[in-house]
Amino acid sequence: MKKISLLGATGSIGTQTLDVIRKHPEEFKLVALSVGKNIDLARKIISEFNPELVSVQTKKDYDQLRLEFASDTKLTYGEDGLVEVAVYEKSDILVNAVLGSVGLFPTLQAIKAHKVIAIANKETLVTAGHLVMNEAKQQQVMLLPVDSEHSAIFQCLQGEQDKNIERLIITASGGSFRDKKREELKEVTVKDALSHPNWSMGAKITIDSATMMNKGLEVIEAHWLFNLPFEKIDVLLHRESIIHSMVEFQDGSVKAQLGTPDMRVPIQYALSYPNRISLPSSERLDLAKIGNLHFETMNFDRFYALKLAYEAGKSGGTMPTVLNAANEVAAGAFLNERISFLQIDELVEKALERHNVIKHPDLDTIRTVDIETREYINSLL
Repeated sequence: MKKISLLGATGSIGTQTLDVIRKHPEEFKLVALSVGKNIDLARKIISEFNPELVSVQTKKDYDQLRLEFASDTKLTYGEDGLVEVAVYEKSDILVNAVLGSVGLFPTLQAIKAHKVIAIANKETLVTAGHLVMNEAKQQQVMLLPVDSEHSAIFQCLQGEQDKNIERLIITASGGSFRDKKREELKEVTVKDALSHPNWSMGAKITIDSATMMNKGLEVIEAHWLFNLPFEKIDVLLHRESIIHSMVEFQDGSVKAQLGTPDMRVPIQYALSYPNRISLPSSERLDLAKIGNLHFETMNFDRFYALKLAYEAGKSGGTMPTVLNAANEVAAGAFLNERISFLQIDELVEKALERHNVIKHPDLDTIRTVDIETREYINSLL
């Protein structure tokens, strides 16, 4: 039985991870978890799974839950609490499903504690991919991708040699506004943006999907996970979200991983790797029923955030940190109806243009740049 620590248990990936654990009690046990602001859901999770360690975001929630669960569960809070969950001595695997750059430091600490990392937190690799991958290499720790696109690439590469890879092809649904021209996006609402055609995801990642920043972050993440230059990572618009990504090899062969849009599949694969186990509740892929699959090249003028992400990734150093921090604040401002949809890209571009890149930044530098970027974007709102 594999023992699991889970950062971000009440989020979209976190709750689907719990569903996988729930369906396979003989395979997995949840021993430690962190939660954010959804304390009502946290209570239900604690009651159902009876974890040994729980971290909450604030001292107030810590004090409240300690009155309710302290006899059975150790409680902690804040960033120290996230780290405590990440390195919990009884866990075998850390699932990093938190949203944002807050997941970086706990992940680095978990690697140092020799935990296998199932990573769903894009921002960890976007902001500090060089630090994370170097630490993982030194500690000989495996990073297992949870994002459907990176899981697809990882699965396609099983049994293959890295030297034979020609390029990675990451697929994109196109998000909520894929059929709209850029000039038609001036008046779109938050409600419009949150109506994703294929996937059920959290609010922020759904906004990122609509701007295509989500795909840009995935490109940077793929660069670090699979050690390939950006020139060998392409994005292809694929409306059905059936092919989750592909790998082209030097001989012209292309491997693709296909499946219905269900995040529990890559989550479970990361937890059960190198084995596969049944997931009977997942809808089976019926290609005859689907009939046709469609593909289109990505238009960088239309999906401007994707262009910004490629540029930031190629610049390297602290530029992806700026990209991520600016986008987090701007996307949050749109969700709170403080800016228009197109202003998300505009604010991110302003942050990138004003930043002087720092090559090979250490963790303190990354944190400083992250904070300064957030302050700058907030000053423009």
